[in-house]
Amino acid sequence: MTYSHTAKKIVIAVDGFSSCGKSTFAKLVAARLGYIFIDTGAMYRAVTLYALENGAISNGILNEEALIGMLDDIDISFRFNPERGASDIYVNGVWVEGKIRTIEVSNLVSSVSAVAEVRKRLVALQQRMGRDKGVVMDGRDIGTVVFPNAELKIFMTADPEVRAERRYRELQAKGEQVSMEEIVENIRQRDHLDQTRAISPLRKADDAIVLDNGGMTLEEEMAWFDEIFAQRIV
Repeated sequence: MTYSHTAKKIVIAVDGFSSCGKSTFAKLVAARLGYIFIDTGAMYRAVTLYALENGAISNGILNEEALIGMLDDIDISFRFNPERGASDIYVNGVWVEGKIRTIEVSNLVSSVSAVAEVRKRLVALQQRMGRDKGVVMDGRDIGTVVFPNAELKIFMTADPEVRAERRYRELQAKGEQVSMEEIVENIRQRDHLDQTRAISPLRKADDAIVLDNGGMTLEEEMAWFDEIFAQRIV
């Protein structure tokens, strides 16, 4: 389905659990609408990577004070990559899209994103990015904290085992040697940390529509979106 790019622009918030395919879904929706896609999870991963590479994380232990002291030195930006048809993330002008998807970063990103000062900085940046609307933004707290008045909110979920299998295939394709057991444990741990953290925990906004995509293809997800968008917006 195609939509008029001259129609009223809105904010579409896509929240949900890790490895639900939120970014892929949001990216396709943005392309469908001619909107800007903003991957907020990549922003938290970028901060985690910076902390790893600059000494705020050592032997898997986060030094929150050191990380907070580094925040003014971290400049995050997105640049459109025509080969991927999507935006890549940069930290201080350096491309980090490849580095932020490792299992090491995945194991640490929930701890970094739970730091209040980190969330404050990135939420403010995300709100500036979406100020003019016409954006699809995915993350953990978009519909509850970043854009509580978003015109359309979607909450994505799937069984942990289904998400682990997706993540396993993704990492295998990149040549990373990880076990399925390690990925399942990572996902369960991230689910727990995301839902129980004191600052902006992962939860479904009261007015969000649930999409359980465990048994769905991307084509089926887009058909689902077309129906929801037509009901809510068109």
